[in-house]
Amino acid sequence: QVQLVESGGGLVQAGGSLRLSCAASGVILSISVMGWYRQTPGKQRELVATISRGGSTNYADSVKGRFTISRDNAKNTVLLQMNSLKAEDTAVYYCMVVRYEITYWGQGTQVTVSS
Repeated sequence: QVQLVESGGGLVQAGGSLRLSCAASGVILSISVMGWYRQTPGKQRELVATISRGGSTNYADSVKGRFTISRDNAKNTVLLQMNSLKAEDTAVYYCMVVRYEITYWGQGTQVTVSS
């Protein structure tokens, strides 16, 4: 099993920045993809960004140029630097990792952007 603990959410004004962090523990060997999704009430969870073990990244169009994902394989952590935040970025953000084609999720952290 893989356990994920997120931190860094909170309330910020539009135009501001936040950094989300996620630490993986447990059976962490062979984690391939790490990333972030987000969800608002009544909507499906959507991709924000992912990063492969080799560093290849994938971003949702809505966050390109504003968010940056990074990972530290030695520490089994994934970070999401969020700049130029907009009200529409308000959501619960979930950390995720993939290990042997199984996806594990964190408990979620609330990000609220006030306009």
